[in-house]
Amino acid sequence: MDVYVDPSTWTARPVRPRWELALRFAGSVVWFPVVCVLWVAVVAAFLVVGMFAEVITAFSNTLERGYLRAMEVMVNRVARLASWCVSWPELRHEGDAEYYKARVDKVVAKRTARASAPVEPNKPRPPQDCAIPLRAYRGVGGWYVAEVALAQGWELRPTDVRKEVRLWWSAASKVA
Repeated sequence: MDVYVDPSTWTARPVRPRWELALRFAGSVVWFPVVCVLWVAVVAAFLVVGMFAEVITAFSNTLERGYLRAMEVMVNRVARLASWCVSWPELRHEGDAEYYKARVDKVVAKRTARASAPVEPNKPRPPQDCAIPLRAYRGVGGWYVAEVALAQGWELRPTDVRKEVRLWWSAASKVA
């Protein structure tokens, strides 16, 4: 089932109980630094192994691609360990629709400014697509992200609004 078609998934997420958020925040204060240290250790280990593997990867593109893919998978897995953490703004503003509206407006405006920037010679093109994470819009729902983004020239991409809203800068195809 395509989640982006189902209108019930585009509404605001239910407000979480205050005690649950406080408990998660307390756990986050302890757990997040551990995850950061673990993430740095994994990256450092891959860099050390990469220095020794550089001799082999000079002759084998397959090994290089596999090594980079393995590094990406491990770094993402470690980063996902902190996905349940709650930040201070989330604790303070849970259920505050105006706060989340302002947050979405700010995020979409920032992405629009980046995507609509003129192409400079010998520089990479500005990003043409983006993903707004659930953390930015949980208090207002994905429909508000879509509404703000469509008004600024973005197009919706197939997405799972329970995780993120994916957007594509439609003006990028007209400029080329």
